[in-house]
Amino acid sequence: MNAFWVEAASFALRWLHVVAAIAWIGESFYFVMLDRSLQTPKTPEPGVAGESWSVHGGGFYHKRKFMPAPPQLPETLHWSKWKSYTTWLSGFALFALLYLLSPAIYLIDPAVMVLSPTQAVALAFAFPLLAWLVYDGLCRLLGFRDAALGVLVALLVLVLCYAATHVFAGRAAFLLVGAALATIMSANVLFVIIPGQKRMVAALARGEAIDPLPGLRGKQRSVHNTYFTLPVVFAMLSNHYAPAFAHEHGWLMLAGFMIAGALIRQFFVLWHSGGRAWWLLVAGVALLLALFAWLAPRSLASADTNLVAPDIASIHTIVVQRCNACHSEHPSLMASAPKGTMFDHPEQIEQRAELIYQQVAVLQVMPPGNITQLSDAERNMIARWYQGRQGGQND
Repeated sequence: MNAFWVEAASFALRWLHVVAAIAWIGESFYFVMLDRSLQTPKTPEPGVAGESWSVHGGGFYHKRKFMPAPPQLPETLHWSKWKSYTTWLSGFALFALLYLLSPAIYLIDPAVMVLSPTQAVALAFAFPLLAWLVYDGLCRLLGFRDAALGVLVALLVLVLCYAATHVFAGRAAFLLVGAALATIMSANVLFVIIPGQKRMVAALARGEAIDPLPGLRGKQRSVHNTYFTLPVVFAMLSNHYAPAFAHEHGWLMLAGFMIAGALIRQFFVLWHSGGRAWWLLVAGVALLLALFAWLAPRSLASADTNLVAPDIASIHTIVVQRCNACHSEHPSLMASAPKGTMFDHPEQIEQRAELIYQQVAVLQVMPPGNITQLSDAERNMIARWYQGRQGGQND
């Protein structure tokens, strides 16, 4: 029953996390679009820096931006913060429930780095925190030298990709880089954007002149957040795409997909201002295609064709010993079989032959962190079984 509630909680948290993220990203995208599409008012008004007209849902909307603030504080003021906090808190809770409580399964891969469960959990906690401290330090050190800051932040992301994939198991590494960037985004809201806006509102309420600096700092961090968005979304979805996180150059794969996301995001940012930088979209898509081409296997896993292919009974013995801790009707390492994939009977193995072959022999991402110590000889047996099976079907 406890396992059932753990799985139920993970599903509920995942649902909450996705809903909150949609709301946060959607609002963020809307305000970026609004800010970039503002035009100079035809009839100048004091303090109005730009305006935008739009039609939606059967009505017309007239939006205006005041810089640094309106002459008078409105009675009702909308704040954009709780969606960000909810996204981060639900994501952290989900990560803790699934990864931090089972580090031997999800965080540790002895082929990458030998860690104890305690060490792995401590490093997983430290990783996003250190990312935020370094990022925030760079922003404070360089101020509004945006070009230099942009280069250093991009280098920081590359360092995060390299460090994570050389410490953690591939699936967790990609997720942790995404978590680090998401932590930066949410911390920007919590520690910079909202406090700056509160200082501006407080000054306006006291009838004092508005200091524009907090607003400019918040705008800078908000711009960073919008470029992090698509890379973070890729990282969060990457656990469904084993070819990327299992690649021998996983850090380059992760960095490449993130760069493609940033290029595509920049295309849409410029679009909102009337720009049509098609080369950005073409470059982003071309990079994605190049990455997929690099990921495509050049050859199948090698198997000694001089040996007789193992029969299904032999493969069933291996799978029961090495895979059924997760993939069975009553798994011992988790609440239920991932994706409902079970290998209790030979017929189930036959039905999933290609999946087993790809995950175990070609990509070698299963078992996670090789927790059940599947040997190279056993992987080779699975490869010979599958290839022999395919040969028999083609005869």
